[in-house]
Amino acid sequence: MTKRAPIIGITSADRSEELASTVWYKENYSVPAEYVDAVRRAGGNPVMLPPGESDWSRWLEFVDGVIVTGGADVDSRLYGGDPDHPKQQAPLVDRDETELALTRHLVATEIPTLFVCRGLQVLNVAMGGTLNQHLADTLEEDMHRLDGDGWAYHDSEIKRGSLLAEAMGVAVAKGASGHHQSIDRLGEGLVPVAWAADGVIEGAEVAGAAWLVGVQWHPEVTAACDPTQQGLFDALVAAVDR
Repeated sequence: MTKRAPIIGITSADRSEELASTVWYKENYSVPAEYVDAVRRAGGNPVMLPPGESDWSRWLEFVDGVIVTGGADVDSRLYGGDPDHPKQQAPLVDRDETELALTRHLVATEIPTLFVCRGLQVLNVAMGGTLNQHLADTLEEDMHRLDGDGWAYHDSEIKRGSLLAEAMGVAVAKGASGHHQSIDRLGEGLVPVAWAADGVIEGAEVAGAAWLVGVQWHPEVTAACDPTQQGLFDALVAAVDR
């Protein structure tokens, strides 16, 4: 009997996030195609997990691994931040509630998961950590995003012996970056494993977990041409079979 490919759930944008729009529909649930492509290259079967699910635990009856994707800011009130900060984006209640509850369960059950950008921030908040609400307020030079549209690219140093280093096979990774927030105080049980040159935490793992890895950059953007970035998706799918 042929073994089925692992099913990887990919969290989607909230219905009101402006990732996709048409003249026909004002609201959409969407996932960038790059995530889907990277999972398929890794040998997994991707499925979308939209926020607002009344019983998200049903997802875990059929998915083998999860990707918590990038997107808009986590509601600052969930970690004691300033909701009136001028750069804080409007809260996405359904997405925050769904992903935080899902993340806590993923950690508790050690289901293999890759947390990307906002996903890493969700992981940190879920574990009791806080976020820097706007990096440009504290950095002399912000390498993490461009003033206009497009990705910023910078190196991150990776801790030797970490799951992240094992997956990517390098000590320094160049990733596509577009975030204005980052981990401030680490959540309990999270271990930092990658840093930008300015000290911003670019990667973290759950201590002692089977495979729960988060990165602040977007590996899906360059995974098709960069084997080190694709390695994160390959490692996620491989971790399902361990």
